[in-house]
Amino acid sequence: MTDSKTNAHTVLIDELNQLLADSFALYLKTKNFHWHVRGPQFRDLHLLFDEQATEIFALTDLIAERVRKNGAPTLTSIGAIAGRAAIKDQDASDLSAEAMVKELVADNTTYIAQLRATKEAAGNAGDNATDGVIDDWTDQAQQRVWFLSSVIG
Repeated sequence: MTDSKTNAHTVLIDELNQLLADSFALYLKTKNFHWHVRGPQFRDLHLLFDEQATEIFALTDLIAERVRKNGAPTLTSIGAIAGRAAIKDQDASDLSAEAMVKELVADNTTYIAQLRATKEAAGNAGDNATDGVIDDWTDQAQQRVWFLSSVIG
């Protein structure tokens, strides 16, 4: 491999592992909100958060497999995930439903930005498979933002 190809591949691996960390962080936060939501919209949000958490969790394996198919190791621990995630923990269990939704809108928007950075890195590295599959993942994240934004008006 040429140096530019090697550098592009290294950047892609870094972006994929960043996306993996953000996926786990977003999954845990969404699941946390599923467990702790309360109020008049409880049932609808409880179900919405669970659907979204399930969708996000399913991506973790796909992302990790893209890293492995590119010949690199994935993140290996909760500490590695915490050290990389741009999506920050939310340890409060008493947030209002509206605060939870707003936080998930912001976090999914951050996630979309990471998806776009990863897609660009995949294109630069010539990884057509990763480049192509990210379009579906971006569409899913955009739908999450749309659904969540519609809840708060």
